[in-house]
Amino acid sequence: MNAYLESARKQFEYYKQLGEKTFDQLSDEVLFWKYNPESNSIATIVKHLWGNMLSRWTEFLTTDGEKEWRQRDAEFENDISTREEMMQKWNEGWACFFNALDDLHEKDLDRVIYIRNMGHTVMEAINRQLAHYPYHIGQIVFIGKMAQDEAWTSLSIPKGRSGNYNAEKFSKPKQRKHFTDDL
Repeated sequence: MNAYLESARKQFEYYKQLGEKTFDQLSDEVLFWKYNPESNSIATIVKHLWGNMLSRWTEFLTTDGEKEWRQRDAEFENDISTREEMMQKWNEGWACFFNALDDLHEKDLDRVIYIRNMGHTVMEAINRQLAHYPYHIGQIVFIGKMAQDEAWTSLSIPKGRSGNYNAEKFSKPKQRKHFTDDL
């Protein structure tokens, strides 16, 4: 089970890195751009992730994951005005999450915690966020890719390069390791 915690952490680190590699490719203007009034900017998605992470992972073993102080609807108001402010929220949210994750031990994974009064084991809560956070980071990457168009630097295997990538991987002996170890 400690292998589960290590694997989960690596997965989350990978998605955090995808978000950051996207931010690095974008102008400040793109971080605040919205396709239409009903869509979210990258900064707004970051604000939502921040709010979710603080609510879910602050004292998560002893308090409900939907904190009374959380203002979820306000997370979707596009009021972040600078890259620095956006990055402060991004880093604060991830720090809260990783601190909580790093404090866990194998024995904690079967403990029941609550999110909106619904019981989850700690492992289920981690898995829930392992679906939720990459969902939103995928949105961030998609917006970035659309904005950059041909100037986009791929964050995975670039189009037309799968053969080369696979040949390189299969040229090595079989081994047991996490896919993010080579990133």
